[in-house]
Amino acid sequence: MKLSDQIKPISYLKAHAAEVLRRLGEGGEAMVITQNGEAKAVLQDIKSYEQTQETLALLKILALGNRQIEDGRAEPAAAVVDRLRSRLEKDC
Repeated sequence: MKLSDQIKPISYLKAHAAEVLRRLGEGGEAMVITQNGEAKAVLQDIKSYEQTQETLALLKILALGNRQIEDGRAEPAAAVVDRLRSRLEKDC
């Protein structure tokens, strides 16, 4: 689908709301809504929105991990496993 087909004025959304929602629900591309010729909002189906949110959450976790590595607050996995095993053996 061409990007120009995905840009609609708010008046189109008002007049064709049910059709827009149906298209989005069928896995259509996100739609850009304009007001006075300027892009004001993006509409997308809920499944795409949830996938986007999950992706953002994973990227935040990766960024946090990279920051911890850069700050020297990371240690090799083997050392962590050994420490946890030692604790487990002491507790048993």
